[in-house]
Amino acid sequence: MRIDNLSLSDDMDQLKAMVRAMAAKTAALEDENETLKARSLDADERIKRLMQILKAYDRARFGRRSEKLGGAGDGSDEAAQHAFVFEEIETGLAALKAQAGKARASGEKRAPRPRKGFPPHLERVEVVMEPEDLPEHAGKQKMMIGEDVSERLDVIPARFRVIVTRRPKYAFRDADGVIQALAPAHIIESGLPTEALLAQIAVSKYADGLPLYRQEGIYARDGVEIDRRLMAQWMGRTGFELEILAAHVLDEILKGPRVFADETSLPTLAPGTGAA
Repeated sequence: MRIDNLSLSDDMDQLKAMVRAMAAKTAALEDENETLKARSLDADERIKRLMQILKAYDRARFGRRSEKLGGAGDGSDEAAQHAFVFEEIETGLAALKAQAGKARASGEKRAPRPRKGFPPHLERVEVVMEPEDLPEHAGKQKMMIGEDVSERLDVIPARFRVIVTRRPKYAFRDADGVIQALAPAHIIESGLPTEALLAQIAVSKYADGLPLYRQEGIYARDGVEIDRRLMAQWMGRTGFELEILAAHVLDEILKGPRVFADETSLPTLAPGTGAA
């Protein structure tokens, strides 16, 4: 009888220990839940405040009197700064929304937003995900009754490659003479770049506003060292070769009844001072 009492006492002690452990775990979960709620409320407040700043900034940027922002003559720099601030605010909002989304209940779902279709000229790579064959499916014939299709935008990063051109030389047995294919013509004769690389550098510089020194750093990340001065020489040669095309485009423009021009002023260096 004494042994039974000891066993019962041990069971009670174990049960009490389990109850205390569960209570401690529950308290920890409640504290964590309160912390997440506080973070969510803080993130919501910060999002609300940033949204107010963004709306006010947007009105100042696109309003009727937005041209009065900043000083005269710095329109292009001011626009770039505006775009930078706008992007930074949007980035901060996205980060806060992601933080708030983690703090909310997992069952809460965001309302679907309408999405524009991707351009039809983009390459489509189809990935078919078949369900796993389980043991209970053995001997059963599957019949396709439908499918869910989703599209995501992907990109293949630009990468360098080396074009190796070989021109074999051939001689005739028991005859004089050697034959070989002519070397292909290039814009930069005996130079490093292909025409595709020249187009890449030119579009980045003149269409995307990416200076050559920045391109130099970008290419260096791939272990390709191209000095900006060398690229400048390439651009000069490319511009010379494109003069005939530019003249043709100008002739076509001048054939029209009206010619429209952008009269936006550009910052220049004040002569003798070296200052803009």
